[in-house]
Amino acid sequence: MENVFIIGVGMIRFNKYPDKTVRTMAEEATALVLEDAGLKKEDLEAAFFSNTFWGMFANQHSIRGEVILRGMGMGNIPVTNVENACAGGSTALHLAFTGIRAGMYDCALALGSEKITHENKFMSLSAYSTCMDVENFDRHIANLMEIGKTFTVKLPEDQSAPGEGRSIFMDAYAMGARWHMSRFNSTQHQLAVICAKNHLHGSLNPLAQFQKPMSVEEVLADKSVAWPLTRAMCAPVGDGAAAAIVCSERYLKKLAGARPVKILASVLGTGSDRHIDDPDIGERLVKQAYEKAGVGPEAIDLAELHDATSWGELHQTEAMGFCPMGEGGPYAESGATALGGARPINTSGGLECKGHPIGASGLSQIYEIVTQLRGNAGKRQVEGAKIGLTENGGGNIGVEEAAMCIHILEKQK
Repeated sequence: MENVFIIGVGMIRFNKYPDKTVRTMAEEATALVLEDAGLKKEDLEAAFFSNTFWGMFANQHSIRGEVILRGMGMGNIPVTNVENACAGGSTALHLAFTGIRAGMYDCALALGSEKITHENKFMSLSAYSTCMDVENFDRHIANLMEIGKTFTVKLPEDQSAPGEGRSIFMDAYAMGARWHMSRFNSTQHQLAVICAKNHLHGSLNPLAQFQKPMSVEEVLADKSVAWPLTRAMCAPVGDGAAAAIVCSERYLKKLAGARPVKILASVLGTGSDRHIDDPDIGERLVKQAYEKAGVGPEAIDLAELHDATSWGELHQTEAMGFCPMGEGGPYAESGATALGGARPINTSGGLECKGHPIGASGLSQIYEIVTQLRGNAGKRQVEGAKIGLTENGGGNIGVEEAAMCIHILEKQK
């Protein structure tokens, strides 16, 4: 099996772009990643393109990757279109990794581009519901509401109906947070600590959608979305693109001046119809990732975790084995996950601040870890970082993500 290396990353700032399209953002990210890798478009042997909503918003329902790449003069290579909701970008990288590792290609592109902002705000917010089981949507939501009734921490009486004025995923995440509060006595204040930490990190990231620090008090005082989540705790709607180029070890040896980062593990999996108290998809998949990488959680110097809300980071901090189950809140309060702490998490600002254009989000996590391992993260640099982890979840069925992808990356000397 071939060793696989990331030799280039590229990302545009995530933001709201009324005048940009999926195509133009993808073109920008591709130009950036080629420049970073020191390659020409003719050097690419395969491409994997991630996008979720282009068909819904602009009727480009199929051959999306071919349309993007042909428009840049890139033909005569295999192109695979990837749709895996919020995990699409990392899934594209996983497929590129798999092709290189199997010896099918020596150099491949993983690219994600997504435009979610729309003049019709309802259309933007309602799009997320298609990342669930649409045919059984009402039954699914009713089931979540019934599960919520078993918690000791209840919804406020004035809580609006699920999905009203917000993405339905905020209700799913809020339910997870209340479950954790009920079982482990975690608090809304701990969620606010995580959020404020990410806003500080985001203020140091020139590619983040939000670059303004917020205090814990400001986070708690922000508009309620779905209790216990306030607006600041939730990833914003936005647009963006990100990319990575991977290659084989034999290809790497041909390159001069490359700055490779080795992929120690790339694991993709799906959820299950588990009971809410049972081990979840993250706990299951990270064990596979650690085994493949030959390391344990103690070896991870920093991580980018899927924090579509602050609850997501709290939960995945536990699931990745960085602290015991139920102690994610106190672990964040200790400062361990902040810059300068024992294991900084979401130094990019996370999805809460960096932004979350879902087809590109997983590759933006890869961009951050590669940038950190190369020592190029500027004011948010984690000194001495050698190994980083990314966790990227997508969609929802039952009480957990429909899909998840985990990568473990290692700095090269």
